[in-house]
Amino acid sequence: MSKLVLPGTIWLASDLHLGPQAPATQEAFLAFLQAAADEADALILPGDIFDAWIGDDVIRAAPPWLAQALAGLKATGARTQLWIGHGNRDFLMGQELADAIGARLLPDPVTLVTDFGEILLSHGDAYCTDDAAYQQFRGMVRDPRWQNEFLSKTIPERLALAQAARGESVSANQAKSAEIMDVNAQAVAQAFADAGVGLMVHGHTHRPGRHVEMIEGRRRERWVLPDWDLDHAQPPRGGWMVIDRDGPQVFDIDLED
Repeated sequence: MSKLVLPGTIWLASDLHLGPQAPATQEAFLAFLQAAADEADALILPGDIFDAWIGDDVIRAAPPWLAQALAGLKATGARTQLWIGHGNRDFLMGQELADAIGARLLPDPVTLVTDFGEILLSHGDAYCTDDAAYQQFRGMVRDPRWQNEFLSKTIPERLALAQAARGESVSANQAKSAEIMDVNAQAVAQAFADAGVGLMVHGHTHRPGRHVEMIEGRRRERWVLPDWDLDHAQPPRGGWMVIDRDGPQVFDIDLED
């Protein structure tokens, strides 16, 4: 299990799903980045920063929405530690992107060594083991051979494949129960046991909240990060977590404007 020592104030935001379809979400995220640069000693984005990521070479001729997002990330990376993690949508983010924005790639899972104590952090999709079809897909696309073959295609070909896969995923998810797409209790218990910690943070499920329960006779605490959607959700939503010596706190984004 990788460990990452991060003293001071840590900010985390997950499941932003940035893309050309989400201008309001991106505007709010860019404001959030400026605040993080002002106030955080480290900013961690543990997955699904982008609604889809088809390879780092897209940054060489980035469309306007992506160029704007990258500029915001780079400005923040120049002022505070910036960590980017792989989600189920942007698992192809690589070193070229990280270097371009002044970020570091986040291991998953990873134990954060904070002023509050050790905290297990993950995107969270690996714990959704009841969704067998997704786990099969996850194993396929994380295979270096699959990734190399995919990245050998042209950008238009990759875009078309990503759009088709997204459409199939939406259709498939409509037929699944919410419980199947949530984390599995045994997978969560095993993750706690493997890490040897009492506190876990993850995203992915779009079910933000704090869960406290006894697992194998020990008190365990699991926080789920908010997802962001200011373009299509009613009401709009989004938020982030702050971890300091007092522990984790979740804040909603300001929607008054």
